[in-house]
Amino acid sequence: MDMMLEEMRALVARHAGAPVSPRLRLTVSQSTAPTPPTHGLYQPMLCFVLQGGKRVIIGDRMIDYRAGHFLVASVDLPVIGQVTEASTEKPYMVVGLKLDPAAIAALLIDLPHAGEGPGEAGISISAMTADLLDPLLRMMRLLDTPGDVPVMAPMLEREILYRVLQGPQGAILRQIARSDSRLSQVRRAIEWIRQNYAEPLRVEQLAGLAGMSASSFHRHFKAVTAMSPLAYHKQIRLQEARRRLIAAPAEAARVAYAVGYESASQFSREYARMFGRPPMRDAARLRAGQALEDA
Repeated sequence: MDMMLEEMRALVARHAGAPVSPRLRLTVSQSTAPTPPTHGLYQPMLCFVLQGGKRVIIGDRMIDYRAGHFLVASVDLPVIGQVTEASTEKPYMVVGLKLDPAAIAALLIDLPHAGEGPGEAGISISAMTADLLDPLLRMMRLLDTPGDVPVMAPMLEREILYRVLQGPQGAILRQIARSDSRLSQVRRAIEWIRQNYAEPLRVEQLAGLAGMSASSFHRHFKAVTAMSPLAYHKQIRLQEARRRLIAAPAEAARVAYAVGYESASQFSREYARMFGRPPMRDAARLRAGQALEDA
């Protein structure tokens, strides 16, 4: 495994920050120093840590993971991320693979049925194995040979997903692919919130969309996201407001109303409570150069 990790780190060093073919659902990034806690949004993906360490806070959960481990994010999740181990000599290095439920479902057709197990989690961590690193390394080599991507990438992605399905995170991937799973039911509600963040949140309506009773929905939503539907809705609203303020400077009140707040003063209070500064000061600081968390 050490030789594979060494080659992977060399590939990350060469390609971090460079454009990657959209047909290769990989992201590669590195950080040469620890970072402050940074708000962002994780989308469904696998994150393989090749060097260094990171801490992620999701709702009331705090997760630390280091080199040799991979993370599974099963739904869109507002997080606070912080690189905890990184230096110029040994940067934090991570490779991400975006998860496609359709690709997982197609693979499951060819696999024998397995018990679902406990797969109701928004984020989970496991140790990497040589069997998993091998196809990941071969996929990363495509960064050097982009002409091979159309033919080779789908096969290698399928092999990576197969290896994850055979391991302790297999239950989560199966839950992602099954439209009738609790995870998929919660994901439908999450997608509604993401698309309608400016609308008032009615838990009963979301529960109906997920096909659950209100009490059952609240329990399963908290199990997946580590927060209540109302807390999730607020974080999505505030992160969207922050994105708008950074992208196009505007009055805080105008942005507040655009993301669904009826009171500009309440928006400013909740924004400062979440991000540590009032909206305009925070946006100015970020426009000056601090990126948002994404992987």
